[in-house]
Amino acid sequence: MTHALAVDIGGTKIAAALVDPRGVVSHRWTRPTPRTDDPEEVFRTVERLAARVAATAGDIARNAPLGVGSAGPLDPRAGTVSPVNIPAWRAFALVDRLAESLDRPVVLAGDGHCFALGEHVAGAGAGSRALLGVVVSTGVGGGLVLDGAPRFGPSGNSGHVGHMIIDPEGELCLCGSRGCVETYASGPGMVRWARGQGWRAGEPEADAVVLAADAREGRTVATAAFDRAARALAGALLSTAAVVDLDLVVVGGGVARSGDVLFTPLLTWFERLAGLDFLRRVRLRPSALGGDAGLVGAAALTRRPVPAAGAVA
Repeated sequence: MTHALAVDIGGTKIAAALVDPRGVVSHRWTRPTPRTDDPEEVFRTVERLAARVAATAGDIARNAPLGVGSAGPLDPRAGTVSPVNIPAWRAFALVDRLAESLDRPVVLAGDGHCFALGEHVAGAGAGSRALLGVVVSTGVGGGLVLDGAPRFGPSGNSGHVGHMIIDPEGELCLCGSRGCVETYASGPGMVRWARGQGWRAGEPEADAVVLAADAREGRTVATAAFDRAARALAGALLSTAAVVDLDLVVVGGGVARSGDVLFTPLLTWFERLAGLDFLRRVRLRPSALGGDAGLVGAAALTRRPVPAAGAVA
């Protein structure tokens, strides 16, 4: 059991850190995800962050492997990523590029998988036999840890709860489908709906953080946006639980950090929509690791037997 470098790539931010075998994070660096059409600009941000962590950590990171959690979809066997929320990357050869640049082994999985694994290893999911981890942020991602092991699926893309369709005639999603949970419950989806209802329509800086603040003050449209998101999210979580027989759902991400503004309506809808006895036994918890969960999970990937180019099981 050794230290590992870890990178967590999302639509809003990219983080890199050193993680020890107990899941303790140090030498953390974070930058906003570049808004660009240039795939190399995004890669340079990832590369520089990881290199900076390795340099500041010194000898302890010299031979450390690198675990990467990325927004998806992705192809772990090929080592390529095509994140819905990072349009500059389509079939981008991230694993090969990082391995060559940083001269170390690289393992890749979805950011939702890494979040779930991190919470299982050192957070709110410790001890769970059937865990769904959900990240509610720029998108809505997820990952499963069953009987102590992450379950990636044949393509490496299991757990994409944000792209469960709850209204086939609903809003067009960035994935190309319609009525996905992500169009309701992601930060941009909530803001887009609220603006359509007249919320701060002329203020371009009004984002999900501002929406949460308004909901906390009881402003009608903002409160309705969170309730609408919570209802969609609760339906997706319970549908997943009905298929997989979960015992725990852990929810994190930027939108989830709004706290009770999201969790109060989410718990209400979760209890209201849970019908069968085994669904009513599913526990719902906020993330214990916050922004570190994806990094802890990405590091944990390097300690598991996975195919050389990625992480499919």
